[in-house]
Amino acid sequence: MDITSIIIILFGSTFGLILRMFIQNNLKINVGLNIQNTSIVNLIASFLLGILVSVNFSKNNSLLLFYTSFLGCFSTFSSFIYQLFVLFQKKKFVRLFFHYLEVILLSFICFYLGYYLMKIIK
Repeated sequence: MDITSIIIILFGSTFGLILRMFIQNNLKINVGLNIQNTSIVNLIASFLLGILVSVNFSKNNSLLLFYTSFLGCFSTFSSFIYQLFVLFQKKKFVRLFFHYLEVILLSFICFYLGYYLMKIIK
């Protein structure tokens, strides 16, 4: 890996982390469901990933910037797993099951919406 790739990864991951922390700490959405900010970040990341997959970047630096660094730090898979673990420890198995389904299904739907919208726009 060359120095340019390292700088690109540092830049993208820093921006992704800052945006994730801003959303997690400041965004409060009440849509009638108990959706946590971590889940909102994952849904946004899935939507953006759908857009990026649809655009089909072919340049290596674009892949590093958007796929690897920005979305890698913006999305919060480890936080999602931690939330599941906390629910497991509290023996809230029904909530754990529905939270898992909620995040996985809604993330896939958001991915598909981003992908589909970009296909329509093209």
